[in-house]
Amino acid sequence: MDRVNLAFAGLGGRGAGLVDLVAEMDDVHVPAVCDVYPDRVDDKVRRVESAFGYRPAAYTDYRQMLARDDLDGIVIATSWTTHVEIALAAMRRGMYAAVEVGGASSVQECWELVRVSEETGVPFMLLENCCYGREEMAVLNMVKKGLFGELVHCQCGYEHDLRSEITRGGENRHYRLENFTHRNGELYPTHGMGPIAKMLDINKGNRFISLVSMTTKSRGLHEYALNELGPEHPQYNTVFNQGDVTTTMIKCARGETVLLTHDCSLPRPYSRAQRVQGTKGIWMEDKNAIHFDGMPGEHWAPMAEFLAQHDHPVWHHFLNDGVRGGHGGMDYLVQRSYIEAIKAGRQTPIDVYDSVAWMAITCLSEDSIACGSAPVPFPDFTNGKWISRRPRPDCYWTLDGVYDGER
Repeated sequence: MDRVNLAFAGLGGRGAGLVDLVAEMDDVHVPAVCDVYPDRVDDKVRRVESAFGYRPAAYTDYRQMLARDDLDGIVIATSWTTHVEIALAAMRRGMYAAVEVGGASSVQECWELVRVSEETGVPFMLLENCCYGREEMAVLNMVKKGLFGELVHCQCGYEHDLRSEITRGGENRHYRLENFTHRNGELYPTHGMGPIAKMLDINKGNRFISLVSMTTKSRGLHEYALNELGPEHPQYNTVFNQGDVTTTMIKCARGETVLLTHDCSLPRPYSRAQRVQGTKGIWMEDKNAIHFDGMPGEHWAPMAEFLAQHDHPVWHHFLNDGVRGGHGGMDYLVQRSYIEAIKAGRQTPIDVYDSVAWMAITCLSEDSIACGSAPVPFPDFTNGKWISRRPRPDCYWTLDGVYDGER
């Protein structure tokens, strides 16, 4: 396939930016865009026509857009709770479905994604851009080389001061507000968990078997509304259900543990809080440092000292070719990995089993918290296939390690 026809559903800040990113690619055409807000659709149609010389068809109902017969795939950047229904409809139409990150609302919808992907043979991909971060890919490379020894414990999370975005969700038409008002759990697990799960071979010789979640009281968003928004604002007296800091501990079949943190309602710098610890060494993102067995005392070495030697080939080439795209280049790389899978007619590097394992953390954590932080069993979405499946670096964009073939 020389050119991929991609539709876009959801044209808020994230979706609109992704249209601009992929429309610049020589092998991508965007024949149709969709959003429930007509002004967003009109703005994006004008932007594409002005910048790229053609006018995408405009839709406010994704079902009408999916009735087209010229679409190879769809990028879904709508609200979290509408990702799955649109993806299921797209896969049933034979289109590669890719969704922006967000947790699942129920275990049932995760199973539906698995069943439809298996029955139709159409791939589903969570567009977890952090899997293609430079440090994450370098650490993945080092893990696969055995430099950390046998992994024992990992940590990760999403720690980001989003008080302004959440509380102003009404005027900004952003769905985080409703989720923080009505839900209470690990709402945004995949930025941290995606890269860690790949390092732990989840669904390929390993799997998550149980989790326990606990959350704090909710104070940050209310305090922010009182101090920053004023009594006339709709959220001034809102009671937010989501706790300020949610921690989730996950146990793996091979014995590793993963500590996951969600922290978006209090003042703090941004972090994904990643830590990879094995029998021979440890990497800590917040320290931007590594320690290996044999280093003197408690010496930490700067991560920068290891990047040049252990950069993943994808990043080695990316640096040479010129980094582009948002979030330090991660957005470009994850989109390219999806597009190249469509062009080659192969499975996506983040497949449906990966995607639902990471997404299900949200609804399972809600169950755990609602039951007094009780342990919750983790479904085996592979139905036992994880036992015999193994990481197999089979293409350039693989997240199973390093591909030895042609670029």
